[in-house]
Amino acid sequence: MERMTSQMWRAAYSMASNRVEGCGRESDTAFRRFLIISQGTANEPEYFTNLVHDLGYFNKPGFKMVLDKENKVGRSLNNLINKVELI
Repeated sequence: MERMTSQMWRAAYSMASNRVEGCGRESDTAFRRFLIISQGTANEPEYFTNLVHDLGYFNKPGFKMVLDKENKVGRSLNNLINKVELI
């Protein structure tokens, strides 16, 4: 369980650092690429959340709350990627 928690923290840091790194790039294309990498990394916590729930470590209300927040992050990243694409 501790390893999964650690992996989820690393994924959260990685999502943020990829967005920041992409922001520092010279083009919208490069920024968009880093956003897509961040979006892929956002799938990791979702996987671990489902796994922990399936193993019985998460109650239903807690699971739903965390999953809803993860989905919100994913939608926000997707919206940002689409906006950068239109620029």
